[in-house]
Amino acid sequence: MADYRIAVDIGGTFTDIVVMDKTNGTVETGKVLSTPQDLSIGILNGLQRQVSELVDIDFFVHGTTAGLNAFLERKGANPALITTAGFRDVYEIGRANRPDMYNLFYRKPTPLVRRRHIYELQERSLYNGEILTPLTDEHLSGIVGQIAEKDYSSVAVCLLHAYANPEHELRVSAALKQHIPGISVSLSHQVAREWREYERTSTTVLNAYIAPIVEHYLAQLETKTEDEGLKSGIHIMQSNGGIMTSVAARQRPIQTLFSGPVGGTMGGVGLKEQLGSDHLLCVDMGGTSFDVSLVVGGQPDVTLESNLEGFPVLMPIVNIHTIGAGGGSIAWLEAGGLRVGPHSAGADPGPACYGQGGTEPTVTDANVALGRIDPNSFLGGEMTLDADAARQALATLTESLGLSVESLAEGIIDIANAKMANAIRALTVERGIDPRQFTLIAFGGAGPVHAVFLAKELSIPKVVIPHSPGTFSAWGMLHTNIKHDLVQSFYRPIADVTAEEIEAVFGELIVEGTNILKQEHIKADSMQFQRSADMRYVGQEYFVSIPLPDPMDTAVLAALSDRFHNAYLNRYGHSNPEEAIEFVNVRVSAVGQLPRQEIAPQEVSDSRQAQPQSQRQVIFGREVWDTAVFDREKLQPGDTFEGPAIIEELSCTTVIPPDYGVSVDAYGNVVIAMANGA
Repeated sequence: MADYRIAVDIGGTFTDIVVMDKTNGTVETGKVLSTPQDLSIGILNGLQRQVSELVDIDFFVHGTTAGLNAFLERKGANPALITTAGFRDVYEIGRANRPDMYNLFYRKPTPLVRRRHIYELQERSLYNGEILTPLTDEHLSGIVGQIAEKDYSSVAVCLLHAYANPEHELRVSAALKQHIPGISVSLSHQVAREWREYERTSTTVLNAYIAPIVEHYLAQLETKTEDEGLKSGIHIMQSNGGIMTSVAARQRPIQTLFSGPVGGTMGGVGLKEQLGSDHLLCVDMGGTSFDVSLVVGGQPDVTLESNLEGFPVLMPIVNIHTIGAGGGSIAWLEAGGLRVGPHSAGADPGPACYGQGGTEPTVTDANVALGRIDPNSFLGGEMTLDADAARQALATLTESLGLSVESLAEGIIDIANAKMANAIRALTVERGIDPRQFTLIAFGGAGPVHAVFLAKELSIPKVVIPHSPGTFSAWGMLHTNIKHDLVQSFYRPIADVTAEEIEAVFGELIVEGTNILKQEHIKADSMQFQRSADMRYVGQEYFVSIPLPDPMDTAVLAALSDRFHNAYLNRYGHSNPEEAIEFVNVRVSAVGQLPRQEIAPQEVSDSRQAQPQSQRQVIFGREVWDTAVFDREKLQPGDTFEGPAIIEELSCTTVIPPDYGVSVDAYGNVVIAMANGA
């Protein structure tokens, strides 16, 4: 009987499958077209193609886009919102700051819940959890009755200071579920147990907006896979870089928002020891989008608050910057100028070269026209592309621009590369981070096609193409752990806090985390708890998060002020050691360690010139170059060669322009750098 660990990542165009055989350590990958009308169909197609019997699967992890797509397409639930009396307008007013200050046409995003769907509850708790205005059963019944009369599928409950005392929110939830069976209820103290009323409300509403869609999708997927013989259950990739069971994901759907893209970041974390580098810049280019993330000091770059199309989200999320630039991005004209994306041909009909009815030129069509993608070896030859259709699609724009098909194709590529380079700058340069200090890891079906051009644009010295880059995000999901982030508000000046007090709060969070991990079937010896505290100068709005040791003692507390000043200096470029400091929150990440199978390094032979399998003409810089074509499967550790070159494999194509050299390391990673100091 086989014993498989499997990861599935759904993209806008393809669904990626990675199968690791635990009996012999081999890894196989596969791709099938995504099925937007029912994503589970694509998953089952991929599983059945890679594994003869689903009962042989020992571990199954999945990156889902169900919640994110529902939000982006505004196809979520019809939620109501319950707030404390007097705070009905908090969600609509939001913050007074203007993110795009000089944009005369800036408009705040349309709220996911309109004012007429917001209900006020006569109750009130103070910041310390003390109940000022008790909640009466009579008043609660009246509010529940009003909601029951409407066609709501979901309810968000965000009561004032519920993070300090959730009693009233729990009573509201019980009443709603008793009188409206089947309704989805999102409670702020479970979704975002932090201060700042608007941000907490926004996060809770977003959870309520996507909850019914995610709950239905996961329940449907569980049923279908169980019917086909899956016994292992399903794990879901989280936005924080960990995973959780699908049962837990249905209870906390907002944790799945960036489920897919995060897998690539965790794959970068899995590569750090192979590459001997703790600073990695991960770029994932698929058919629809381009995602950028960082690995800093060997750990994913995590933000405790993010912004999703103008809506603040309070929860730990791997910091990912996404733009609409992928292989399927459509080139079009506006006011006589060439534009690329964000509109995408997706999987249906796809780029013109797919031969499925697409007629608009895309980035993939441009690469085919330039010879960088071979129509006969796409997906290992399993899918033949129509080069004539690609050129015909490009020709629809050539006359208007007065360009040849080849010049237009390079123009499309240049524009796409410029957009992606700017996305990288947004996550690095704009935050005071020098991208030249990082190694660029490129993956996704289209990432290795463009990676070297991005590195050249940003002066990044080294590019690495990992094994099976087209399915790298799925591979990364097999290299992470169960993880749940817990937080407790703790407003205290550091001068007034004893080590015993803060240790007691950490103890409560660790007990809570232990219980959650037990529900995820994690044994005690596989549990780890990572501590941190959010701290700020008194009077400030935002904070810096400081990792803390276990246990907290007087000596650690005494040195904490200096650690905060140094962290603040590193983050903002200045600090004020004379200012008073206070705690804001304490945090615990409950981690359940999962077994994994590491890849053993191979013996590296003396550098030898690799022999290409063929030659073809490829256009670089408006010139035609005789270009060597290599089969990735035949490259061995120690192999070297010079560009221009093309590397072909099942999941993608890697393009190496002139003036770059290539080597293969002990783990089979392709390492690309400027040749001879060019």
